[in-house]
Amino acid sequence: MPQHILIIEDDRTTRTRLAAYLREQGYRVSEAENADTMEQIIAEDPPELLLIDINLEGKDGLTITREQRSVSRVGIILLTARDDQVDKIVGLEMGADDYITKPFDKRELAARVKNLLARIADIGQAPQGAAPVEEFGPWAFDRIRRRLVSAARTETLTKQEFDVMSALADHPGQTLSRARLAEMMGRRALRSNDRMIDVVVGRLRKKLEHDPANPEWILTEHGRGYHFVDPGAI
Repeated sequence: MPQHILIIEDDRTTRTRLAAYLREQGYRVSEAENADTMEQIIAEDPPELLLIDINLEGKDGLTITREQRSVSRVGIILLTARDDQVDKIVGLEMGADDYITKPFDKRELAARVKNLLARIADIGQAPQGAAPVEEFGPWAFDRIRRRLVSAARTETLTKQEFDVMSALADHPGQTLSRARLAEMMGRRALRSNDRMIDVVVGRLRKKLEHDPANPEWILTEHGRGYHFVDPGAI
């Protein structure tokens, strides 16, 4: 069955054109003009991916993102009419997987949708050559269930968090630049002011570090990137 995409956009012209284009790409597409309609569709036919306009009337896209991420690991791409870095950072912090600024090239959006859905489809598989569960300090990184587990708690990872955690864990003790991490996640090239990687690392630190301001596991190499402390070297 084709993968299901739900578009939440209150501009009817934009919504119908985008839906028609994605259907041409082979996806099954539902449309919602607001959060209430979205919730009805999700209850009846859960999608694999949400395309959410940030500036919705009523409950806005950032609020929807936060609420959906608290209950689901569904893919989320935000649509914004403004090239506003604050909106993008807040959206990523709330758990969005990607964002795209209007007006956008439909082929670029299709590429991002395809990439994200491919990662979602791979959710039940550990990367080739990687141990399904890896232990470091008080934590176990469970790649099959995509979560971090300790005696005290379990932290489920979003797709972005899992991708960054996997990349760092696969290269313990090595510094990976932001551009390299984005490339390993299958993402577009980063612009100089793109803080997507920093936001995701910040979310990971909140989940696994005792003191996120003074991390023990994911360290910053200023001007170079991030590295994951090699558990075998401790």
